[in-house]
Amino acid sequence: MTHRAAGTTVRQLAPEERLRRLELLVTRRLDGMLQGQYLGLLPGPGSEFAGSREYRPGEDEVRWMDWAVTARTNVPHVREVDADRELTTWVLVDGSASMDFGTAEVEKRELAVAAVAAVGFLTAGAGNRLGAHVLRQDGVRRVPARTGRVHLQAVLRDLLDAEREPAGAEPVGLGTAIEGLQRTAIHRGLAVVVSDFLDEGEWEGPLKRLGARHQVLAVEVTDPRELELPDVGLITLVDPETGRRREVSTGNRKLRERYAAAAREQRRAVADALRRSGADHLPLRTDRDWVADIVRHVLSQRRRAAAAPARRPPAGGGR
Repeated sequence: MTHRAAGTTVRQLAPEERLRRLELLVTRRLDGMLQGQYLGLLPGPGSEFAGSREYRPGEDEVRWMDWAVTARTNVPHVREVDADRELTTWVLVDGSASMDFGTAEVEKRELAVAAVAAVGFLTAGAGNRLGAHVLRQDGVRRVPARTGRVHLQAVLRDLLDAEREPAGAEPVGLGTAIEGLQRTAIHRGLAVVVSDFLDEGEWEGPLKRLGARHQVLAVEVTDPRELELPDVGLITLVDPETGRRREVSTGNRKLRERYAAAAREQRRAVADALRRSGADHLPLRTDRDWVADIVRHVLSQRRRAAAAPARRPPAGGGR
């Protein structure tokens, strides 16, 4: 059963109003909080090695020095990279039934759309493209990677207007959807998987294989009522994936404690699987300031990138 906070929610607005509200929220707040030079989802220049060139004092960073070529030629050289010049970002959005749940201002599905909007804004740039795979219970809808603000708006409108799952359809697992994304995303880039990761199928292996070629960001979407039960008497709980129902007396303190402990263990298992897969983990909650959480993640990534030693290319330097 989905509870609603008082007031108008995003879903109660007309589609165009929802899109405008979302776009203004993302662009204004992220732009204001990240302030210019920090505007970007990736922590600095790309990592695809593309040869070396002579060092330009005052323009190049010392951490990108190509020491092998410098030693061989006695002339300072820096490494060049390709990935940041034209970035292709692929987003896989979980649209399964469990994403319809929500007890705060937004549903998990709405928060997933907001996360895609933030990714689109933070990876925008000349030549950069964004494509989308939307996991539905009856299959995966694929949107080709294209450039531009109009394309991003079309992707967001498609996600906002998406119908609920058809009853009785054969479900498609998250792992299968990730494998499909891996087959589509041929060129190295950024892959963003937005999900609650409640799929009982095997998704850790496919996510790890996706990370062998791409930088992977896993956006985990949760709702507070998935983590603990309030004391509201007798309620009926419905599994959105299977439709199974069970009456539960939330006045039972031991039951609430067992529920909270099981939920903590479940989210810990998800976090461990994401860490083993090598994906960057960005948790978002429907009852939190998700824009601030994204900003903290971006700045944390940039601090890590700045502190990490520059990775040396293979001996010999150039191609």
